[in-house]
Amino acid sequence: MPSRSTDTLFQLVKSLQKSEKRNLKLFVKRNSGSESFKSIQLFDALDKMQEYDEALLLKKVPSVSKAQLSNTKALLYRQILSSLRVLKEDRNIDQQLHEMLDFARILYNKGLYHQTLKMLEKIKDMARTHYQLTYLQQALFFEKKIEALYITRSLTTKADELTDESQKVNTTISSINSLSNLTLQLYGWYIQNGHARNEKDMKVVQAFMDLHLKTDIGDSFYEKAYLYQSYVWYAYIRLDFLMYYRYSQKWVDLFEQNPKMIEAETIMYAKGMHNLMAAHFNLLNHDKLAATIKKFKKFAQSSLVQNIDNNRIVTYVYLYTAVINLHFLEGTFQKGLKMVPFLEEMLVKYGKYLDRHRVMVFYYKIACLYFGSGDNSKAIDYLNRIINQRDDLRTDLQCYSRLLHLIAHYELKNYNLLEYLIKSVYRYMAKMQNLSKVEEEIFAFLRRALKFNEKTIRPEFEKLLAKLKKYQENRLEARAFAYLDVISWLESKISGINVQDVIRSKYLRAKRGKYTR
Repeated sequence: MPSRSTDTLFQLVKSLQKSEKRNLKLFVKRNSGSESFKSIQLFDALDKMQEYDEALLLKKVPSVSKAQLSNTKALLYRQILSSLRVLKEDRNIDQQLHEMLDFARILYNKGLYHQTLKMLEKIKDMARTHYQLTYLQQALFFEKKIEALYITRSLTTKADELTDESQKVNTTISSINSLSNLTLQLYGWYIQNGHARNEKDMKVVQAFMDLHLKTDIGDSFYEKAYLYQSYVWYAYIRLDFLMYYRYSQKWVDLFEQNPKMIEAETIMYAKGMHNLMAAHFNLLNHDKLAATIKKFKKFAQSSLVQNIDNNRIVTYVYLYTAVINLHFLEGTFQKGLKMVPFLEEMLVKYGKYLDRHRVMVFYYKIACLYFGSGDNSKAIDYLNRIINQRDDLRTDLQCYSRLLHLIAHYELKNYNLLEYLIKSVYRYMAKMQNLSKVEEEIFAFLRRALKFNEKTIRPEFEKLLAKLKKYQENRLEARAFAYLDVISWLESKISGINVQDVIRSKYLRAKRGKYTR
């Protein structure tokens, strides 16, 4: 896990680009007094640090005493945010609407009520165009306040219009709030537990969806967006990959039918594309995944993504995840390993911006690249990074990391260690209530495998392969195959070639079959 400084000011300073640093100093010089000289000295010292060290910081800035440090840091923090706020190129629709509301308030305080109402009309038009209902609600509330207190000669029909629109906006916001809560809770369930493990999990998620999904959903952009997202997480948890694909596509289509919303909700659009690419991967749609990656790469190179740090970081994470998945489908593991140095550099550079769950997923995917290419030692190194973390989220990923770790040690013939690991991993997965029939069969095989030599083991591999193939169409058992292509591993052991070569040959056969039909 990349190290993270816990000092918020240090994190903010390190996130600044050269143009933003230059703008900060100009802003402070124009807008502040003598006390700001100390804050700029503090900024320069923090900017040169690689890791936050308070004792060293006080030595570097002797003009700031230990007693003054907290206040000076708070001042610098406010100055940085204020300087960023005035940069035009980084303003989104929220910032523009917020600024216009500020202007309306200034005009109102000056007693210029007609000018205030004109500004509020502009705010309402922009808010409606971009579906920003909370800003529309604020503008309507402000307008009602003016109409109720002052005679503006527009009250004759305005009262009914304002009342009707306010009620509609409030109803829509209530519906959006309910759907966004449902989306968040379903996503939270997945982050905590992963895919449904058994029929009990299936029923729990089904009951939760039935209880909280509204039947009287409107037709606004955000109602549709959160409805589709709810179904995406519901389907993904239940391993219904066809439903997962359909609603991921609806999610993306909604944005592309409303292109202004891609700018207003860039991360939400990127997340939809991420789920669409994941759906193609889970359905083994090689060509569609490749085509969607090509489209997403073009989006990643746009100014909308490149000019905003958060958009760029999140988009790159989704893009590289999809590219790794394509290497898995095409059996090009060695080619995928060329990305690892870059991914490591990215995890260090952007580690403080990435959540622990996302980093774990990268480690697991990198481990799978090494395992598929036959480098089991490197696979174990990356799996250990997951295993040695707290196991308080993505218990499914924790379990499959341990299972792949076990198989990698078997491949390395670490038999002395294997007997202990089998018992340890079995106990762990049983405690987490994560054992499916597929895992039970794998554990039973590995216990027996220690008794066989290289000549007598092949029939055992063939028996296990025959058993596991029976579970491939079982949705609950498909969870194991989604995380670990154990079928290809067994076929590699039987044929005596690497996992990636087995997968590559399957991919090429499927491609040839597609073109000859």
